Amino acid sequence: MIELKQYDIAAQKFYDTQQINSLPILSWDSYGLHFDRLTKFSRDIVVLNQLAKEHGWQSSLSLNEALVEKDNVIVVTDAKLKIVHASHNIIHMNGYEVTDIIGESPKMFQGKDTCKDTSVYISNAIKRKCGFEATILNYRKDGSPYKCWIKGEPLFNKKGKVVHFIAYEKEVA
Repeated sequence: MIELKQYDIAAQKFYDTQQINSLPILSWDSYGLHFDRLTKFSRDIVVLNQLAKEHGWQSSLSLNEALVEKDNVIVVTDAKLKIVHASHNIIHMNGYEVTDIIGESPKMFQGKDTCKDTSVYISNAIKRKCGFEATILNYRKDGSPYKCWIKGEPLFNKKGKVVHFIAYEKEVA
């Protein structure tokens, strides 16, 4: 019985940090799945907030909105465009585990039919240290193509130096 009480206390602390509207619970299964989803998003937000703090990001990102409300995938690269973090839900979009892509370039998702003009547009925005928004043909781990909407932006530190790039991504029709 003590374990359930501790679970309830931990769950309440977690829910107090979230901006969500509660719904009636129809079964413990659906509650458990929803709680598991929110817990994974919470872990992503903790890691992203640690990155922001460690590197002094001078940006007010709405990570909760991007992840929980909009169900975007978030990919963060360092200034040299190597992936340092991806949200757990990337696997649902393209089949890659987070551990598969850390240290890789986001270009790993591109392939033979990826539009060169769109790639150049994104590359030029990154070189100019500007934000961008585009839809590009990417490839899943199994080689199948998918259209990916990407909204990216540079993240600056207190000295005005780009320390990371962040991309919000979602599969689109």
